[in-house]
Amino acid sequence: MKKGRNIKTLLLLMALTLVLGGCQDKKDGQKESQTDNRSQEATGEPVMGGSIVVGIPQDLEDSLDPHKSVAAGTKEVLFNIYEGLVKPDEEGNYKDAVAKSHEISADGKVYTFALRENVKFHDGSTVTAQDVKYSIERCAGINGDGTPLVAAFSNVEKVEIPDEKTVQITLKEPDTEFLAYLIVAIVPEHAKDLDKQPVGTGPFSYVSRSPQENIVIEKFGDYWDTENQAYLDDVTFKVVGDSNAIVTGLKGGSIDLYPRVNSTQSAQVKDDPNLTILEGGMNLVQALYLNNAQKPFDDVKVRQAMCYAVNRQEVLDMMADGKGTIIGSSMFPAFEKYYMPELAERYPQDIEKAKKLLKEAGYPDGFEMTITVPNNYQQHIDTAQVLAEQLKQVGIQAEIQLIEWDSWLSDVYADRKFQSTVVGVDAAYLSGSALLERFCSESDKNFINYKNTEYDTLYEQVRKSVDDSEQIQLYKEMETLLSEDAANVYIQDMAAEVVLRKGYGGYVFYPLYVQDMAKIYKTAE
Repeated sequence: MKKGRNIKTLLLLMALTLVLGGCQDKKDGQKESQTDNRSQEATGEPVMGGSIVVGIPQDLEDSLDPHKSVAAGTKEVLFNIYEGLVKPDEEGNYKDAVAKSHEISADGKVYTFALRENVKFHDGSTVTAQDVKYSIERCAGINGDGTPLVAAFSNVEKVEIPDEKTVQITLKEPDTEFLAYLIVAIVPEHAKDLDKQPVGTGPFSYVSRSPQENIVIEKFGDYWDTENQAYLDDVTFKVVGDSNAIVTGLKGGSIDLYPRVNSTQSAQVKDDPNLTILEGGMNLVQALYLNNAQKPFDDVKVRQAMCYAVNRQEVLDMMADGKGTIIGSSMFPAFEKYYMPELAERYPQDIEKAKKLLKEAGYPDGFEMTITVPNNYQQHIDTAQVLAEQLKQVGIQAEIQLIEWDSWLSDVYADRKFQSTVVGVDAAYLSGSALLERFCSESDKNFINYKNTEYDTLYEQVRKSVDDSEQIQLYKEMETLLSEDAANVYIQDMAAEVVLRKGYGGYVFYPLYVQDMAKIYKTAE
């Protein structure tokens, strides 16, 4: 049947995003991502109605204003409430949403959108061209103090309304990837408090939020896409930060879906007849991120030595029974046209070479260091522990420091007061720049303080290019520099396991950090 904080608190889009497909062994022992298992269907006919409880690992302490929220965990919830002119699908494409069609000028500077008729906001008002103009200008900081709420929108020169059903965005510089950023939410100009009362056009509308407990959304009956309305009546995102509570909730029936169980949790629930484990991956770059501005990590030989010291396959084996994809730079396999699998082989474990490089750098006996890890992501803690043991082989004594999430945001990401950290970095948008722009010298997101003038030059060339093949080549050169410079100790695109209660179906893995609740349904008994 058819489905009728200011800059100081900018969040690293971190950890545990869901990736396309599963993994299979290659002859060399590494893993190869598969992309043909994006949806998980249950047996039985889908039915309209019902509820579901989704476990999330932390409270939505971020703003609910879609133009100000930067936390990945917040964005996965807001995905169901808000839509942009376009929206991503599970294949990694962008399809028209609030807009019914779009055109991009040959020079990559002018984006023209024809708006869909009678799209409703959740407050009952109709979306107008002025609402769209307001939303884009708000993101670009045009009508405020000039500071963009969304960094990519700093390139917006003007937004015009040729007629009541058309919006035209003109950029300062060509950017053929800008469509990726137009998933940004369209909001009503008259909305007064989006931070506490979200109003969007998505398949679900906001109901309530209880700090440290839950956030509730409900099906929007006037959703414009009548053939793809949500099945479920309502969804409760329940905050479950404790690992034991996650397992207890899944087994006891208080949680129906948990999208990021680790291997230990998976083992505890795999024999439960009421639960199904869906295997995929995570679109992220997990690494031991190094503060390139702090000694001894300001020396490329030290960073290279650390890369040679670790055994990444051993990390995968210890973490998830070998599941995952070893990577060698800041790009993950879902970005197929940019991804360079050969970089994963750049630093095979070589203890003697690592020791030699450390000696050349002036650290013949190694050194002491601290790995700071947010305490709410066990996967990153486990990875840090394995790396610490491996680094001992070359004389590097690594102490693991666990800190609260808020402290990690302020101390590590915003203030850059750290030596190293293990996290996973994902892409907020389906573009090469989403992962690679952050390592430009002057980027606010460059929390590792990586500086390479050649890298900066390549990115400027990308920004000016309107040729896709040229952009791909430039991005690959940037990835290669990150690998050669050992900017970080790159580990993996992690495996993902999702637990779904039997009686539900329709779960879909996306190449972005989202939970698409509109596709999930209950099955007929």
